[in-house]
Amino acid sequence: MAAYDLDEQEKLGDLKAWWARWGNILSGIVAVIALAFAGTQAYKWWNAKQSAEAATLYFAISEGINKNETAKIKDATAQLLEKFPSTGFAPRGALLAAKAAFDAGDAAGARTQLEWVVANSKEDELKAIGRLRLATVQLDQKKYDEALTTLDGKHPTSFEGLFLDLRGDVFKIQGKAADAKTAYEAALLKLDPKGQQRQFTQLKLDSLPVAVATVVAPPATPATPAATPAAAAAAAPAPAKSPADGAKK
Repeated sequence: MAAYDLDEQEKLGDLKAWWARWGNILSGIVAVIALAFAGTQAYKWWNAKQSAEAATLYFAISEGINKNETAKIKDATAQLLEKFPSTGFAPRGALLAAKAAFDAGDAAGARTQLEWVVANSKEDELKAIGRLRLATVQLDQKKYDEALTTLDGKHPTSFEGLFLDLRGDVFKIQGKAADAKTAYEAALLKLDPKGQQRQFTQLKLDSLPVAVATVVAPPATPATPAATPAAAAAAAPAPAKSPADGAKK
């Protein structure tokens, strides 16, 4: 029994020594893991809270549109973009607000929202949609060069046909039929062959005036050298003989 107690005491002593050496380190590791877990959970909770509040504002914008409440749309959009700009609801809400503003005749307000989407959205597809709609607003404002610059912006290849089609619209309104034709033809190669948009583009292409053909100037005709008096005399027809000349013979 005494031997058993001695053995237990030795093991207990070894454990105490091991703990004295490694206990603080283990406690620190456990604390770090606990803090990391708590931080992860807190971040998830914070994200969930942010998303929930952003969603509430997004649906407030949608409700304002349905009820034609301009003040509510503007207020909810302003809060959404200011408080929750990094959420996916922010650019979507801005797109909704932009459409509502444009439909109400507020092109400047629509442009402000669309410029925010282009500058701040983290999703390339939403950026592309923002660019297309922004260029449409600029086209409506007759700011053709700005519209073309907007359409020059980076966008996914899946949107190339739509960007080319809208470039054609800008050129057409400017009266640049040849450039419009080139843009529309390029768009047709990119658009879905069975899609409705391709049919619209084809109609716009067909409605253009006769394409401006490339005019090839004819080769220049060499200048004819001036005739000398002698050559002119030789080339001149002989004078006709008169009856008097015949009588003399």
